[in-house]
Amino acid sequence: MTDCHGDGEGDRSPLELYEQLAAQGDEVRVLKRGKAEEADVAAAVQLLLKMKVNYKQLTGQDYKAGCPPSENSVAPDDRKAADGATSEDTVDPWNVSTDSAKGVDYDKLIVRFGSSKVDKELVDRIEKVSGQKPHHFLRRGIFFSHRDMHQVLDAYEKHKSFYLYTGRGPSSEAMHVGHLIPFIFTKWLQDVFDIPLVIQLTDDEKYLWKDLTLEECHRFAVENAKDIIACGFDVNKTFIFSDLEYMGASPEFYRNVVKVQKHVTFNQVKGIFGFTDSDCIGKISFPAIQAAPSFSSSFPQIFKGRKDIQCLIPCAIDQDPYFRMTRDVAPRIGYTKPALLHSTFFPALQGAQTKMSASDANTSIFLTDTPKQIKNKVNKHAFSGGKDTVEEHRKYGGNPDIDVAFMYLTFFLEDDEQLEKIRQDYLSGALLTGELKKLLIETLQPIISQHQERRKQVTAETVKEFMTPRPLNFNL
Repeated sequence: MTDCHGDGEGDRSPLELYEQLAAQGDEVRVLKRGKAEEADVAAAVQLLLKMKVNYKQLTGQDYKAGCPPSENSVAPDDRKAADGATSEDTVDPWNVSTDSAKGVDYDKLIVRFGSSKVDKELVDRIEKVSGQKPHHFLRRGIFFSHRDMHQVLDAYEKHKSFYLYTGRGPSSEAMHVGHLIPFIFTKWLQDVFDIPLVIQLTDDEKYLWKDLTLEECHRFAVENAKDIIACGFDVNKTFIFSDLEYMGASPEFYRNVVKVQKHVTFNQVKGIFGFTDSDCIGKISFPAIQAAPSFSSSFPQIFKGRKDIQCLIPCAIDQDPYFRMTRDVAPRIGYTKPALLHSTFFPALQGAQTKMSASDANTSIFLTDTPKQIKNKVNKHAFSGGKDTVEEHRKYGGNPDIDVAFMYLTFFLEDDEQLEKIRQDYLSGALLTGELKKLLIETLQPIISQHQERRKQVTAETVKEFMTPRPLNFNL
C-alpha cells in the first residue's frame, strides 16, 4: 500500500528535509500538549517517523534536533547494518516486512505504536486473577504488547465481566497454521475467564481489497468458520458473524458503524492507513466496520442493549491501527475504549523477514496439508540458522534466533524445558539442522491431523448454530 505522505520527499535537499522534520516535530509536541485527538496525534507521529527514515536514507545519518546536515551530506551506497536490518520495519494491516533475519523489532514497535509491554508483572497478575498457569504464548512473549489490560483485570477483580472480540479476513478457502495463533489464545482466554466471544469474518473487506467476487468472499468466510469452530470454541459462548450477513440484519451494529464514520475524517484515515485519493470509498469507510464489534451495544441479542461492557481484543499487532482509531472515537460516542493484547507475527517458511501468507503456497503450511506435504515443505523451504557443513555446525553451533524451525517450535511446543534444551543443543552444535526440522515435523503433523479430524465433525448445521444471532450463556 502506498503511503500518502511519501510524494516528493526524494526531491528535497537534506537541509530542506531537516527543516520540515523540525517543523513536524513541533507539530507533534503542540498536538500532545493540547491533548488533541488520539488519531490526529498518531497520524502526525507516523508522518514524523517516516520523514526520519527518509532523512537517514538521504543523508546516512539519524536526525538530531539542533544538528542540521552539512550541504554535502549524502548517504553512503551501503546503508544496511551488518545484520541486514534497516532503521524501520514495515508494519500495517496489509504489509509486514523487515530486512532483519531475526524478524520485526518488537521493542521498537511498542515505542512506535505507543502500546505497553506485556511484562512479567502483568503475566503474573493474569495468573493470579485467572487462577490458571499463563498460556505459553504469554510466558514466551508471543503476546508481547497490550493496551489497558490492567484496567480489564481491575474490573474483573470487582466482578465486572468483559467480552472478547477477534476476527479473520477470509481471503482463501484454506487457512494456514499462522492463522491459528489468535484463535488458540482467544480460546484459552475464553476458557479461563468464562466470558463471551464475538468473531468477525470480514468478507466485505476482502471483496474491497482482493480480486474476488462477493460470492467467493462469503464462501471463504463460511469455510474459514469451520476451521475456527474446529479450534474448540464453546457454541454457548461464541458468536461468529460475516459482515456481509450481519450488518444488514442488525440495525444496532450499523448505527455504531455510522457513529464511528461521523467522528473520523478523511485526513485521519489517510494518515492512519495510508489511503490515497485513488482508493475506492469502500476502503476508506471500512475501518468503521472493524471498529463496531468493539462496542457491546453492537450485539443487543448478547448484551441486552448494554453499552458499558468492556471489550478485549487479542490480535496480531498489524491490526492495531484500526483500534487506535477506535479507542480515539469511543469516548466521543459514549463508549468504553477496547483493550488489546498484541501478538507477534508467525514467520514465513523462508524467514522472519515477512509473515506467513496464504497467497503463497511455498511460504505456508496449510491446515489442509497432508503429513507428507508438511514434511516436504519444512525440509525444503524452512530457513535454517545452521552452518553450511556438519563440521562447522558441530564446531560453531547454529543460531536459533533466525531459524524458522525453532521459531515455529516456540509457538507449538508447549514444554518450556524441552524447548530450552532444544535451543541450547542447537546453539552448541549438538543438534543439527535436519534434526531440528525433524522435531518440528513431528510436532506439527499431529496438531494439523487432529485439527483436520475435528473439522470433519463441523457440519453445515454446526456453522449455522455458531453464526445465528442469539443470546449467549454467561453472567453479566
